[in-house]
Amino acid sequence: MSDLQSGSLAEQLTARFGDTLKVSAGREIIAELAAADLIAVATALRDEPAFRFSELIDLCGMDYLGYGQTEWDTDTAGGDGFSRGVEGQAMGRFTWAERPRGANEPRRFAAVIQLLSIEHNRRLRLRVFCEDDTLPVVPSLTPVWPGVNWFEREAFDLYGIIFDGHPDLRRILTDYGFVGHPFRKDFPLIGNVEVRYDPEQKRVIYEPVSIEPRILVPRTIRNDADLLQAEAEAADDWQRN
Repeated sequence: MSDLQSGSLAEQLTARFGDTLKVSAGREIIAELAAADLIAVATALRDEPAFRFSELIDLCGMDYLGYGQTEWDTDTAGGDGFSRGVEGQAMGRFTWAERPRGANEPRRFAAVIQLLSIEHNRRLRLRVFCEDDTLPVVPSLTPVWPGVNWFEREAFDLYGIIFDGHPDLRRILTDYGFVGHPFRKDFPLIGNVEVRYDPEQKRVIYEPVSIEPRILVPRTIRNDADLLQAEAEAADDWQRN
């Protein structure tokens, strides 16, 4: 058995692909690569005996806009309860003109691919960033794993990532005529339009959304039987005294 076949997966990837892959090994192996190298690397991972990643089990889009930041920061809990979540920065999470950009993630969109090697009982995650934030494009993996077809359509629908070479890149979850991509961080959380059936026109109509934009504040309501019993006993003691 060669060193390439006998070493750990991270070592094998580094020995085979060199600087083409940026490999990190922790609880799972993650390999980051450029979009231009995706098809060649994917084909090698599928076909070469040392890897044999015959199954693509998932592909999803990612939007790293505001990565590592949150609008839900609160103050430290005190004796009188918990503080409320802070107000959102816009109708959505962020405004495009003033969008926060994380220093650790200089590019916004990425496709994340989960691979499985049944022969070697191994898993591998690939991450491919889109070079252009305005028009995110990565190559389609349908020539390598045809079953990725619907996954790529989903990422296109929800994130607007274009998979170059896809045989039928159409929306798959949103309605006909839907405008925008609802999983993008700058998409309004309340949406842009609302849909209802008009009995007079006898058809479905689209109208501007009527919900007032707001940040919901989570609240905990506890129905603790022991606590309720203790309160009832305390009330009885107070009445007797």
